[in-house]
Amino acid sequence: MAAQDPTSGCLHGKKQLPAFTWEVRANDRNYHMQFKKKFAFCLTKKKYAGNAIKTAKYNIFTFLPLNLYEQFHRMANVYFVFVILLQTFPEISTLPWYTLLFPLSCLLTIRGLRDLIDDIGRHQSDRNINSRPCEILSGKSFRWQKWSDICVGDIVRLRKESFVPADMLLLCSSEPSSLCYVETADIDGETNLKFRQALLVTHQELVSEESMATFDGKVTCEEPNSRMHSFTGTLEWRGETYSLDSERILLRGCKLRNTDVCYGLVIYAGFDSKIMRNCGKIKRKKTKLDRMMDRLVIIIFLVLLVTSLCLAVASGFWARMFQEKHSYLSALYKHTTPAQQAFFNFWGFTILLSIIIPMSMYITFEFIYLVNSFFINWDLEMYYPVKDIPAKARSTSLNDQLGQIEYIFSDKTGTLTQNIMSFKKCCINGTIYGTGTGRENKQPSGSGLTWNHHGEKLLDFCDATLLEAAQRDSDPVLREFLRLLALCHTVMVEEKGDQLVYQAASPDEEALVLAARNLGYVFLARTQDTITISELGKKRTYKVLAMLDFNSDRKRMSVLVQDPQGTIRLYTKGADTVILERLQRRGPNETFTEMALDRFAEETLRTLCLASKEVSEVEYSEWSKRHREASILLQDRTRELDKLYEEMEQNLQLLGATAIEDKLQDGVPETIQLLKLGNIKVWVLTGDKQETAMNIGYACKLLTDDMEILEEKEISEILEAYWVSNNNLSGSGEALRSGRLSQQLPEASRHSRHKKRAIIVSGDFLDKILHTGEVLKEKKGWLWQRLACCRATGSQEQGSLVEKAFVDLATSCQAVICCRVTPKQKALIVQLVKKHKKVITLAIGDGANDVNMIKTADIGVGISGLEGMQAVQCSDYALAQFSYLQRLLLVHGRWAYLRICKFLRYFFYKTFAGLMAQVWFAFHSGFTAQPLYEGWFLALYNIFYTAYPVLSVGLLEQDVSAKKSLEFPELYVIGQQDELFNYRVFGITLLHGVSTSLASFYIALWAFEDRVGSKAVGDYESFAVTVATSALLSVLMEIILDTKFWTVLSFLMVTASLLLFCLFSFLTQSIDAFRIAPAIFCFPDASRNALTDPYILLVVLLSLVVNTIPSLTVRLYCTITRKTTILQKIRLKEPSVELRAHVPRSSFHRRSSYAFSHQEGYAGLITRGDSLRTGGTRRATRGLLCPETTPALSSLPSPSA
Repeated sequence: MAAQDPTSGCLHGKKQLPAFTWEVRANDRNYHMQFKKKFAFCLTKKKYAGNAIKTAKYNIFTFLPLNLYEQFHRMANVYFVFVILLQTFPEISTLPWYTLLFPLSCLLTIRGLRDLIDDIGRHQSDRNINSRPCEILSGKSFRWQKWSDICVGDIVRLRKESFVPADMLLLCSSEPSSLCYVETADIDGETNLKFRQALLVTHQELVSEESMATFDGKVTCEEPNSRMHSFTGTLEWRGETYSLDSERILLRGCKLRNTDVCYGLVIYAGFDSKIMRNCGKIKRKKTKLDRMMDRLVIIIFLVLLVTSLCLAVASGFWARMFQEKHSYLSALYKHTTPAQQAFFNFWGFTILLSIIIPMSMYITFEFIYLVNSFFINWDLEMYYPVKDIPAKARSTSLNDQLGQIEYIFSDKTGTLTQNIMSFKKCCINGTIYGTGTGRENKQPSGSGLTWNHHGEKLLDFCDATLLEAAQRDSDPVLREFLRLLALCHTVMVEEKGDQLVYQAASPDEEALVLAARNLGYVFLARTQDTITISELGKKRTYKVLAMLDFNSDRKRMSVLVQDPQGTIRLYTKGADTVILERLQRRGPNETFTEMALDRFAEETLRTLCLASKEVSEVEYSEWSKRHREASILLQDRTRELDKLYEEMEQNLQLLGATAIEDKLQDGVPETIQLLKLGNIKVWVLTGDKQETAMNIGYACKLLTDDMEILEEKEISEILEAYWVSNNNLSGSGEALRSGRLSQQLPEASRHSRHKKRAIIVSGDFLDKILHTGEVLKEKKGWLWQRLACCRATGSQEQGSLVEKAFVDLATSCQAVICCRVTPKQKALIVQLVKKHKKVITLAIGDGANDVNMIKTADIGVGISGLEGMQAVQCSDYALAQFSYLQRLLLVHGRWAYLRICKFLRYFFYKTFAGLMAQVWFAFHSGFTAQPLYEGWFLALYNIFYTAYPVLSVGLLEQDVSAKKSLEFPELYVIGQQDELFNYRVFGITLLHGVSTSLASFYIALWAFEDRVGSKAVGDYESFAVTVATSALLSVLMEIILDTKFWTVLSFLMVTASLLLFCLFSFLTQSIDAFRIAPAIFCFPDASRNALTDPYILLVVLLSLVVNTIPSLTVRLYCTITRKTTILQKIRLKEPSVELRAHVPRSSFHRRSSYAFSHQEGYAGLITRGDSLRTGGTRRATRGLLCPETTPALSSLPSPSA
């Protein structure tokens, strides 16, 4: 544990060590069952989790209470329940309580069913995973059981192509030296193979099922944690202790590749496994407008209470004054006082005005969300015909938030790229070959070539000139170039029938070997110290004298071989930056190759330089002796070997350069450019290496050549300056509130503030930022000790200072790339940006390693890709291609935001315009809570009379077409800035509604006070009908003016509203209905009497004109004043997607687009012979490791099912 200072009570800069309290005993379930741990109050559960997982939110017992609890987090639902409770009191009730309960129940049921359907999908996914078959050692033999039956301490047998069901210690495998090859695409996004190796002792001793059954080793290791790339522990067996690290562990979610059988001891199961520790909880997502609506409901409710209180107080005073003035009516008020009247009137007004927040708005809301989701599902522009995958809106309540995204967090592999490496071009001896050079062969590569019968996998690289030159075999440089491609690599080869199957540590390695094969230099076989290739049909075997392994510092690999004639040559391939400085001379060819590298880099191809030299016998003999001595050193072995490698790799002759394309998904660069023009920032979060991530950044135009790249050293300096600057203040956080990060930048970088910037950081660096703040090197440890102290003592503002500084710096950059990040770190980055920038975020990915990020972001998008459906199952929206994101956001997202905002604006307007007249009527009715309108008008106003036009706006409104939305992505900024619905817009809408209600009420009152028209029309009912008609027509006129996109449906909706008003007025005000139920139908013939009087019609027309003229005036003014600014925002210009950075040639600085993404260690495996098999012994050597398929097996699905 870290040392603790008793005086300060804070941790020092040391990192806290994990507790090694996790004990696993092989084949001993009873031992693990006895341990319990507390998890809530006095409740306990098993310390060692079972392997069954549960990602669903509800079960049959918890669905109802949990779902209702979640739904009543919406303030509107609480408000409606409050109103229903008031309606249960007969003294103040205006409507039977069940008439309000029914629509609320419908609303809760609709939302509940939606949540239930989503959760059923999660239950189905859990069942599928938990029911996968696997072989578990039971007694003395292996039996097929389910994943959910696995327990900690069990020994599991895995077969080729099956998924690893739990975090396991590799015990042995069918490969030489118990190697095991795994693909970790679901964990870090990489599809290249990684090797794991069992301990020598378990490899040698566990050779039969009996020995497995008697294995009683004890593993002591760290408690379950989320650190994907680290593991520390020990194995105790037969009195000996062996150290364990991550190279011995198979993680849940990995896929077994190129290994027939392997055996593992389960260390962490189920939710204790590292991948599940990285999967966040399912969070209920609410949109920005949803949260604002909750606050508005509270504000409106408070205003309603205050209004009701004022009117109630006024009614008390009015009652007292009326009783004093009219004492002869005292018998009527014998049993009530003015205070009692005021009390009852308060609740009467509260119920009367409660429809200002109508329940119908929320039901219509859900319908609009649902239909807009269908529009996404039905969009043929987002349908991927190749795999028959349409877009799918899995969540129906987040559509408007698609129009407010400011940050996109994207995975790389499978999301931006196809993870297919393709050999595109090469430069040999001053000549460029490949696609785009004008010499492409129209015939498929390899057709008619005698050497190509070894494989069917052809490249899309074909150049007739290069094929002819290779066949002529007259150019020694070309010969050496192709020979290098066939010899200098760590690829394994396997014969399947008459086919050669290459297994490479990285896809780019495979692409190079395939290129050599298609040009006549075929890699055939390798042993521990030889490599056999076919050169234009002639088989040649080279002796491998040494393999100088790749690592990320060397950025190159070499092989020292002796050809059949006895000549020793060194072949080297690596990054241009390291190869060019080790050349013997720099001539015209070298200069041309550098120019070719520039050109390849501009085309965002991944480049390698190839070089060789001849080594004399004397030089090799002397070097070999020192190499043997260095390889057996106990201290500084790696450093001494690197020195020897450096010494050998000098005075090289440049052969040429290769260019490999890491294929992007279709339309990725265009999409990123469009999103950038829409003011959306794209961050790439990947588990891949930095070089690969950078190359993809350039390829998809996220990074450009004119950008200043900030790496970890520069970021540390900037953060230190920020810390020092803020720490010199009083500590009140003043700088955080008032100053921007740019004010704290050091002088060195201040002059470049106008430059475009990008940040590239690693997972280790982020881990220090997100957890301990230890960013700087040890020599600057005082800063981080201080930060640790601040955190330990609870100073949250100071503790999050560096976090905020990093987020400020990152968000000020045009691009951010985070490489080697774990799934949990991806989620933490998203959380940091949400926390400190208060912005709407979107995460997009395709694998299980992206699930946590997808859950954490405001919007999660899953790509239906190669890595299974985990991301899609946890996402809000599912797409087949990254490029469809532009249409999802810029078209559907922007339209949905526009429609919802217009819907809310208009709904509030029509509610205030129609119903605020109740308040004005109170001033003329003795402040009693008598309704102004007929009860049926109040009931049908929001359901039939005004609902349909606003529904058509919510479903179909467009300001510009889809084509224009994509042509002018700048329009998207409106949603980011909340321009269409905010507190200011709500205030204006409120004033507009109040003014409409005032005009409708007081124009009618003025008319009715003065005269009664040609008929005897001057009664209360006629007055109510006049005000109602004036308000309704004014509201309909407003939406006619406000609708920009007219369709047949829009016209029909407005017409239907008027027809329904006439129809229901006739039905509810008929004499027959009055005779049947006079208390319910209490306005007999009111509309017919009033609206057949020309004078009343003129009053209605006057109200309509008075209410419409201000709206027309404002629209005309806005059109005149905003015309110029709109033209500035959406200027007529060249095609808006600019794909190539127009940087002057002289200012271009070549970057190293290094095409080498595999890890170090493979050369050692080959030279030791660990990874090589001797022919015919693969299945015969160990019966345990290659078991015969039992009859029971054939009836069960394969482990990878």
